[in-house]
Amino acid sequence: MRVVLSSILCLVLVGCTSTAPPAVTHVTPAPMQEVSTALQFSQAVRVGDMVWVSGQVGFGADGVPESAADQARVAFENLAFVLAEAGASLDDVVELTTYHVSMDDFGAFMAVKSAFITEPFPAWTAVEVAALAEPNLLVEIKATAVVGSGSTR
Repeated sequence: MRVVLSSILCLVLVGCTSTAPPAVTHVTPAPMQEVSTALQFSQAVRVGDMVWVSGQVGFGADGVPESAADQARVAFENLAFVLAEAGASLDDVVELTTYHVSMDDFGAFMAVKSAFITEPFPAWTAVEVAALAEPNLLVEIKATAVVGSGSTR
């Protein structure tokens, strides 16, 4: 039954022509291994040409910047890095979800977003939340991509 359901999912979502389920690849770049292991998640999961990326935050080599705009920049850089490790790019993103601790920072976020996400735009949902995983985090970005879909941009 599981193989049948996987095959149906493959045909519907990914367009597979085989009855075998597509390979599942868990992607966690080496610099992100410690946090992924501690919190028990993969940075991304690729099934066929689909890539689901876990929420990326503004935590970089120098820690977490203070401003929402700087955190957004680092989060988009992290998103691009994870996508590349999974064989995709920001151009392949078909759905984006962003979480904001305060919508007062939305204008600054939009300015940063426009430097990373260009036309044609993916589907996007922005959600205000009370808090993220750590108190100093102000924005989190998760995405779904279809490998190769951005080649027509």
